[in-house]
Amino acid sequence: MITSKTEHFLQIFLRVAIAATMLSAVADRFGLWGPDSSWGNWQNFEKYTGEVTSFLPGILSKFSAYAATFFEILLSVMLVSGFKTKLAAIGTGILLLMFALAMSVSLGIKAPFDYSVWVGSAAAFLLAAQQDDPLKRQRPLYSSSKES
Repeated sequence: MITSKTEHFLQIFLRVAIAATMLSAVADRFGLWGPDSSWGNWQNFEKYTGEVTSFLPGILSKFSAYAATFFEILLSVMLVSGFKTKLAAIGTGILLLMFALAMSVSLGIKAPFDYSVWVGSAAAFLLAAQQDDPLKRQRPLYSSSKES
């Protein structure tokens, strides 16, 4: 049986794991993981985004690289900080689902499985379905008991 404390730990772990995964990808495209990583720099990431979004016009493909990076950073910060967790989890699930679908169309069904994009999307939607956010205060730090 999972206790409330265990459930809260698992939820925080899931939030941090999803955010860390996305931030790692962002770090890679800015060269922070070195040249031997998936992309190693922004130019390689833009080229890869062009391959994944080959069904889009070129300008939209380039825009997708910037939009994905912006949303990965924003949603990761929201997940880690606990700000609008449900909204961040839904946004993350949708973002990863769009990425998985685009990868499937352009690169084949195996590609999103190799990068666990389906799992990331499902995990984000599972997080969104959680009822309780353990980092939100359950009761106020102080109570004012004013009598009228």
